[in-house]
Amino acid sequence: MLGSVFRYDDGVVSELLGVYGGGLCRFLEAVHRPSRRLYIRVNTLRVDPGELLDRLRSRGLEVYRDELFDEALYFVVEGPFRIDEEGPVVVADKEAAESVMMGANLYAPGLLSCDPSIRRGSEVVIKAPSGVVVARGIARMSCSEARRRGRGLFVEVLQSLYRAPKLRELPEYQQGLFYPQSLPAIATTRVLDPAPGEVVVDMCAAPGGKTGHVVELSRGLAKVVAVDHSRRKVRRLREELARLGHLRYVEVVEGDSRYIHLDMPGLRADKILVDPPCTALGVRPKVYDEKTWRDLVNAAAYQEQFVRAAAKILRMGGVLVYSTCTVTHVENELLIEGTALGECLEPVDTGLPGAWSRGSTGSYRGMYTRFHPHIHDTPGYFIARLVKKC
Repeated sequence: MLGSVFRYDDGVVSELLGVYGGGLCRFLEAVHRPSRRLYIRVNTLRVDPGELLDRLRSRGLEVYRDELFDEALYFVVEGPFRIDEEGPVVVADKEAAESVMMGANLYAPGLLSCDPSIRRGSEVVIKAPSGVVVARGIARMSCSEARRRGRGLFVEVLQSLYRAPKLRELPEYQQGLFYPQSLPAIATTRVLDPAPGEVVVDMCAAPGGKTGHVVELSRGLAKVVAVDHSRRKVRRLREELARLGHLRYVEVVEGDSRYIHLDMPGLRADKILVDPPCTALGVRPKVYDEKTWRDLVNAAAYQEQFVRAAAKILRMGGVLVYSTCTVTHVENELLIEGTALGECLEPVDTGLPGAWSRGSTGSYRGMYTRFHPHIHDTPGYFIARLVKKC
């Protein structure tokens, strides 16, 4: 089963063995399924966490407070459930299948292929590209119509492999009272620890989760600059900040932050968040994933450019927090120690509890924090905190 889900070449497998050794199979099994906790971050500028907890519970939702972070609530993910595999098949793309697996409906843009016999009202089976059955549901348009239109609800999901609340359909989501976010992502902005009066830069800001958290932790009193490089991503960033009511607190910049020191030469930051694009090997659940060693090397070279640019605009004594949702050494510990030290950035303790793991290689391994899916039941994640020393 795992061989059809994870298509990694020898270089990627070797890299993962270097991190997990004999625990690699347990890691892969864990990222194939969702975490047991589905987290949201409360927008504390609009609602008290306890008040939101009571509102959600009053409508019968099973929701709890996180043991460490006051602004974090979580729902319990149920499953896996057995799904009848008989019937005409719809194949969803990777991203859509991973959402459908958790109970989301399938919309036409997420369609890869479908049985031509499917008509409106047909009961169908939804599969991932790997062949994994993720749900059953009722077609709300024919296969041919879904292909022709390319938009709209295609399959209303009645039974999914796992079950969790459809967060974006909750009225509290529409009201901007929370942001769906993983526990390690919430922890990342806590490590940054933005404060009122500081200049804080989010170098890879879309879709806006960590930017919003910066605003909330600083009570809207920091100067926040959020940068992303494409018009589509910046539009999404603005929409999310507007939903949360945070847009007025953020300077949104469309640009390539690898050149921020050239494009904004007068900018000097007290704190910088670098959460760059990565190979996302720690993201879960995964219904299918394909990576090569070249993907890892290219990602690390790209990430390095963000760190070097950030160092050039960071004040002496300022803090840079680097995070990824991947688990490789080459994108995490090795990148930090091969790049940051030459930019006068010194790794210091993240300050997060010892319940999570430290780094797994490098001279500063004791300073980093790692989240492991098969150990902590979270996404795979890496966080480093760096201070500018010269």
